[in-house]
Amino acid sequence: MFGLKAIPRLLLQRRGARVVTACRGLNVHEHVAMDVLRSGGVNVPQFGVARTAQEAMEVARKLSSSDYVVKAQVLAGGRGRGHFSSGLKGGVKLVYSIEEVHDIARQMLGHTLVTAQTGEKGIKCSEVMIVERVFPRREYYFTLMMERAFNGPVIIASSQGGMAIEDVARDSPELIVTQPIDIVKGIDHDIASSVVKKLGFHPSSHEQAVDLIVKLYEVFISKDALMIEINPMIEDTTGQVLCLDAKCRFDDNAEFRQKDIFARKDMTQVDERELTASKYNLNYIPLDGDIGCLVNGAGLAMATMDIIKLHGGNPANFLDVGGGATAQQVTEAFRLISADSKVQAILVNIFGGIMRCDVIAEGVIAAAKTLALKIPIVIRLQGTQVDDAKTLIAASGLRILACDNLEEAAKMVVKMSAIVGLARSASVDVNFELPI
Repeated sequence: MFGLKAIPRLLLQRRGARVVTACRGLNVHEHVAMDVLRSGGVNVPQFGVARTAQEAMEVARKLSSSDYVVKAQVLAGGRGRGHFSSGLKGGVKLVYSIEEVHDIARQMLGHTLVTAQTGEKGIKCSEVMIVERVFPRREYYFTLMMERAFNGPVIIASSQGGMAIEDVARDSPELIVTQPIDIVKGIDHDIASSVVKKLGFHPSSHEQAVDLIVKLYEVFISKDALMIEINPMIEDTTGQVLCLDAKCRFDDNAEFRQKDIFARKDMTQVDERELTASKYNLNYIPLDGDIGCLVNGAGLAMATMDIIKLHGGNPANFLDVGGGATAQQVTEAFRLISADSKVQAILVNIFGGIMRCDVIAEGVIAAAKTLALKIPIVIRLQGTQVDDAKTLIAASGLRILACDNLEEAAKMVVKMSAIVGLARSASVDVNFELPI
């Protein structure tokens, strides 16, 4: 259920890295997430989706409401604090008439939304979600997610809904409720009731909240979700319990079971580099550093990134070529890394078990020549056929810096990256492609 492709991103997020694109697990738009929840019997507000301002007005007319919330549909968090290329501030807007729905939708659709997660490039908004306005009496935070620390699902919840859970955890950790779930037994009424009590739901809403949590777990399991985040889950002024906002992530490895959900993947908002990586069976996640990483194995990749950070560098990506990569895959991996203009040096760290070091060396040499790489490459190889690999590198005539020790390699690549960075800032062309 974890999904091997999703684990690296969760680990990266725990390490504080800023992941700048959609996750490797399927990340869907909010309206898709709400559709999935609604189909599972979860109580959500009325809503509709529009791709033009005129459609937005028509959707609003069909909702039994006089006030509306217009939400930009982009695959990035922090929409409410973002800004559009049109000048509009905020990707989540409360409006009070159908005419306002039209005006706000016009300023969102076709324009780029910039948030803390997108970087200055932003993401184009092609759809808006129009939701009936409801009036919360209390707000709660609720998430179901797969977590290795608990060997399965865990509930993370708080009575402080509507806020960033990271801020709550930092400032008021006692307000965080954590409830591991036995994946074999699942969640029953008693477990859900215990969580509801800890969150402080009003007695009149207690059973509704219990029922909602049980249904959320059923959706979570039946749809192969890695995460269902509700922020906020509310009690409204009539005592109804609803999910006002939903973020869902699904296991890539379950695509064959969840074809309907995966068919709704928005390919226009997936980074082209991740699409290319998938084509060549590479596990690639762009980050915001300047040192490219090419490693075999997710655990070794994380360790490599950590040691780069330890010595003052910043990884530009997570890239796992797996245990049986070919020379062509290595070349494509280099193509992905070098396509990032921020990359100033590349560290290759391979432990040859199933993977042969000489195959990696052939791929590195071919990539350096084919792509005419002009940035330094530091390579650390250990394991199967390592001596043959070193011979190939030495005979290549390329300036590939070989190290036997990972710490030495990390120090070297950080140093090389700094040199290239200084040269670039001084508009000096530093060519590391020259033969030794």
